[in-house]
Amino acid sequence: MSAEHSEERWERLREEMVRQVRAYGVRDERVLAAMAKVRRHLFIPEEYRSRDDPYGDHPCSIGYGQTISQPFIVAYMTERVNVKPGEKVLEIGTGSGYQAAILAELGAEVYSIEIIPALAEHARRVLAAEGYDRVHVLTGDGYKGWPEHAPFDVIIVTCAPEEVPQALVEQLKDGGRMILPLGAGVQRLVVLRKRSGKVSQEEDIMVRFVPMVHGTER
Repeated sequence: MSAEHSEERWERLREEMVRQVRAYGVRDERVLAAMAKVRRHLFIPEEYRSRDDPYGDHPCSIGYGQTISQPFIVAYMTERVNVKPGEKVLEIGTGSGYQAAILAELGAEVYSIEIIPALAEHARRVLAAEGYDRVHVLTGDGYKGWPEHAPFDVIIVTCAPEEVPQALVEQLKDGGRMILPLGAGVQRLVVLRKRSGKVSQEEDIMVRFVPMVHGTER
């Protein structure tokens, strides 16, 4: 298959993915447009790309026991925190770099932390190749956040701690919001909002993410 025909095929699969995400109830046209534009298949390491349909309605393996989230979950979490152009977003769990690319398409300045060095390097390479120069990837422990660039308007956590990390709450801007899967095994998404120094917490849908783990010192 020629490169041109291959790209046409990927585009058709992206369009079908967006239709599925819309059918699940995601309505934010900005999020849907970002999903239609970002070339999800390129964020999956080549050796794993043929194992699963990159645009299918499921997570895909990216190695090291990690996955790229189901498209609906990426879209849903992004929609729930209502990312606006120019906002500063902290992502915990870069993984493949796909979620960071979606956030960048929405006009955010993205600071993303990945604990597995090989995945962090993979994400850097793909994000750079795809032109996402507003995404900054740090290899490190997500529990510590990225205090040098705090406070953040939005924090998205794509791995599951058993409790909300206090450092992340402290790095959330007043008026900011954070979404994360909480708990062991099957988790529940929770949305936190900080107003006048006080944090409110709203429970959301049940999900399943890989656990959030502590790392070594930077």
